[in-house]
Amino acid sequence: MKDLTRGSIVSHILAMAPPIMAGMISIMICQLVDLYFVSGLGDAAVAGIAAAGNAGFLVNGLIQVLGVGTVALIAHAVGRKDRPDANLIFNQAVALSVLFGLVTLAAGAVLSRLYMRSIAADRATIEAGTTYLLWFMPALALEFVMQVIASALSATGIVRPAMLVRVLAVIINIALAPVLISGWGTGYPLGVAGAGLASTIAVGAGVLMLLAYFRKVERYVAFNPAQWRPRPRHLKRILTVGLPAGGEFAMMFIFMAVVYYVLRDFGAAAQAGFGIGQRVLGLIQMPALAVALAAGPIAGQNVGAGNGARVRETFVKSALISAIVAVAFMILAQLKPELLLAGFSNDRETMEIAFLFLRIISLNMVAQGLIFTCSSMFQGLGNTRPVLLSSATRVLTYSLPAIWLSTQPGFRIEHVWYLSIAATTLQAGLSLWLLRREFRRRFAPLPQDEAAEPVEAEPVAPPARAPA
Repeated sequence: MKDLTRGSIVSHILAMAPPIMAGMISIMICQLVDLYFVSGLGDAAVAGIAAAGNAGFLVNGLIQVLGVGTVALIAHAVGRKDRPDANLIFNQAVALSVLFGLVTLAAGAVLSRLYMRSIAADRATIEAGTTYLLWFMPALALEFVMQVIASALSATGIVRPAMLVRVLAVIINIALAPVLISGWGTGYPLGVAGAGLASTIAVGAGVLMLLAYFRKVERYVAFNPAQWRPRPRHLKRILTVGLPAGGEFAMMFIFMAVVYYVLRDFGAAAQAGFGIGQRVLGLIQMPALAVALAAGPIAGQNVGAGNGARVRETFVKSALISAIVAVAFMILAQLKPELLLAGFSNDRETMEIAFLFLRIISLNMVAQGLIFTCSSMFQGLGNTRPVLLSSATRVLTYSLPAIWLSTQPGFRIEHVWYLSIAATTLQAGLSLWLLRREFRRRFAPLPQDEAAEPVEAEPVAPPARAPA
């Protein structure tokens, strides 16, 4: 366990962010590798996997319910030095992870084709996306257990083991992708099914590795089957913090679904170009997101310790570092987008759309970094409802105008991206205002008439000297 209530906040951020970033980038690289090998199967396969991957936002919403609730409540318990409560929250989250994983498997089996029919541009894209989802859903189901364990470690200030496990899992995925997708060495290519199966095998291996580490090394929280029986009051605590954060991912799912909906009249090449550009944008946003995620556990432990000044300092410094990183990658995307997009497709139309998307949407990166930071701070504070409010505002201010514009003559694809910039900027401003209001509510100084008046000690007479 690492005490984040003491020491330099910048040092804590810089120590925690690189492992977090390495883990996230490894996952994104895995997705890009899948796209790279699938691109040889045609635009329909690329568009299918990209559209199916959007369903991951919805499942990630459930994953975040557990992850955010676990991090916030365990971090608060660590700050209060309340180890029994930290253990109880962890084990209740483990029980929820099993339930959510089973629900994910069932929903994937029943709803995959229906979802793809609602957003795909043609039948080939529907088939590719459905096949990928059916093979990829077990990976998403296993992610629940991995997320709970990683969140418990993160809440106690430990992020490196989960990062190493994710990197190893990605290496496994990258090694399996060409074998299963293209049939390297076997002569039995599985196509898009191979992409989903490679991810499932890799995540399964990652879960086993993280379980082995956790049982052998972790001491602050531990598995206790006696605490797996559902306890409504503590489940409510997890869900109260986690559900609004999960709702944020549901908002992202709706946002992305609207994008695919308004792009479908432009054809599979447009959806494929957007899918490639979105994956690359996600990759270059990872450093700013890692900084933001590092702020959450730091803020959480200090909230538990009642140190409001240190919570505020965590926000200011993480927001500044995140903005600096975002500006650097935005400049790269503006000046050399070809370096980031090279090799993903041989189709000229697909790549032109990807270039256009990256150049325009990368202007969002500073605003998005602020949104990431505010979201992480709300998670650390244990109040994620404002995050859901700001995300819903973005969805409404984007979706309704986008659908309306798509019905108008002269509608062009760049209108989709410019509208996204406006909606994201509005969300960033609202998030900052909501966080400032939360700080005032939580950490406002006592009114002058309620503050304790200083009491001056009366002078103490020197002791009388004993008679000689």
